[in-house]
Amino acid sequence: MQHSANKIGRWQGAGLLTTTLLGTSVFILPQMTIETASQWAMLSWVLLTVAILPVAMVFAKLSSQFPHAGGPAYFVEKAFGKSAGRTIGLLFLFVVPIGAPAAIIMTYWFIETLFGLSADWALPIQLSIIVLLFLLNYRGIQFSATMQLMLTLVITLVVIAMVASQSLLPTADYTAFSTIPFDIDPMLAAMGIAFWSFLGIEAISHLAEDFKSPKQDLVPAIMTGTILVGLIYLGCTYLLIDTPVTDSLSMVIVFDQLFSGGGAYVIGALGVAGGLATVNVYTASLSRLIWSLSNDNVLPRYFQALNRHQVPQRALQCILIVMTATLIITHYSAHDLEDLIGWVNGVFVLIYLASMLAAVRLLSKRHRPLVAMSCLFCATIAVGLGTKMLYALGLFTVFAPLLWYQQRYILPRLKRSA
Repeated sequence: MQHSANKIGRWQGAGLLTTTLLGTSVFILPQMTIETASQWAMLSWVLLTVAILPVAMVFAKLSSQFPHAGGPAYFVEKAFGKSAGRTIGLLFLFVVPIGAPAAIIMTYWFIETLFGLSADWALPIQLSIIVLLFLLNYRGIQFSATMQLMLTLVITLVVIAMVASQSLLPTADYTAFSTIPFDIDPMLAAMGIAFWSFLGIEAISHLAEDFKSPKQDLVPAIMTGTILVGLIYLGCTYLLIDTPVTDSLSMVIVFDQLFSGGGAYVIGALGVAGGLATVNVYTASLSRLIWSLSNDNVLPRYFQALNRHQVPQRALQCILIVMTATLIITHYSAHDLEDLIGWVNGVFVLIYLASMLAAVRLLSKRHRPLVAMSCLFCATIAVGLGTKMLYALGLFTVFAPLLWYQQRYILPRLKRSA
């Protein structure tokens, strides 16, 4: 789709993935896991990071061997046929317009909490973010990929500086933590919370064709990004675990203690930028998925057009219009987003599991142990989500027979009439 000069390399790809996974939660999730599992939060992050690596590697192998804008939908199509693949594509299509506005709302909450804005600013700022997303994606992903690589480096340096400063201080007295016995239930609950930090590995697969050399760059980009994210979250958890705090933004307090102020500005700016980065990557990914489905005649041909920068602008505009509508409806209905976020989580687990099952057929036998571990991980998370999986299963139940009917009867009839 893009000229080679506008394509991205492995380090830019690692930056894209890292900022996508860090999102708005890099300075929030660690304290939530500590509140749930106390001193065992560190172990929860270690176990989750190790468990997600096989999933990341399978996605990396699939993306490098089968680069396509369809991402997981294309993998499933290659393995199980067009109906199955396009069902997964529509699942992703129906989840991002809900999940991305939720991330925008979370980003604004971050702004509001740190800078004391009134509720009247909520919708105008959220809609301004929509405009910014259009500007960032209009010329393609390359420019924002470079910016997000810089953001990744800044976040990493800030966390390293904080960890180094914390290690030089006298050890805090946290006797209350040291007397807490090991309990697997809160630790697993903390892993369930922390799982949000790794939702987004599949997004880079949609951008595989935007890499200069997918076969050489995708594996190191995805694995570097995943490992770096795990280390950053571990570092943030380490910073908070010695000094329990109760404020909603504990990292701000820790930063102020270590560097005598400025936490609201530094942590706030990085948190907001991380939130914008997450939504930006998903917007780019979804526009390319719509373009791919349009080329496959699943969606109207209207979305096949590219602008002069080889960006599917019509798909991009459609996505942003839907996001705008979701933000407006959410704002005026005062709807609770917790259930929506849970449903989004369930859809991603289903997409991950379908991709892992596709890998059984698409990758060589030497990858089977990785695939088996990945499938087990996805199934375990699905069981943990319980009724939150009903939204994903409902979408699958509706789309699968409709797309099968389309492939079996409608499209052949259209071809004959043409």
